[in-house]
Amino acid sequence: MNWPNRLSIFRVLCIPLLVLLLSLSAPGCRWAAVAVFALASLSDFLDGHLARKNQWITTFGKFIDPVADKLLVLSTFVMLLSLNLVPAWMIVLILARELSVDGLRLVAVSRGLVISAGPLGKIKTASQMVLILLLLVLRRPLFSFPVGWVIGLFVCGITVWSGADYFLHHREVFH
Repeated sequence: MNWPNRLSIFRVLCIPLLVLLLSLSAPGCRWAAVAVFALASLSDFLDGHLARKNQWITTFGKFIDPVADKLLVLSTFVMLLSLNLVPAWMIVLILARELSVDGLRLVAVSRGLVISAGPLGKIKTASQMVLILLLLVLRRPLFSFPVGWVIGLFVCGITVWSGADYFLHHREVFH
């Protein structure tokens, strides 16, 4: 197993700790959650960099990297929902996009194709991670401050756009 794949697995292993930290109200848990999420997010960028730089791209890596990202982001968004920091409709939008793209990937795999993350998908993930960090640090509801509106609407837009982009670029999967 190469380093990028280990980093993806590390992201998955961060999730239970992150959920626990966000569930507790003990002093220091908030900042520990920020640190864990930041470290997990940085591991996403590092694994991609290492994989491309050293040509350590594997079929397992094409699978585990987006799965790790989705698990990290979605579980954290659900915890932010439980803290009333994001609206439920936004989580539904993000979840619908992720399940749709995963469905596309499943159909592709059944036809011997692997669909790896595209540029818009990477921007989507990065913007979601930035939004989550902002909310973890500020602990204010997303749409209660102007910057929250801007970033929140950007994240929603890029989420929908990147999902549509996957279907447009891989529509041959359904023929």
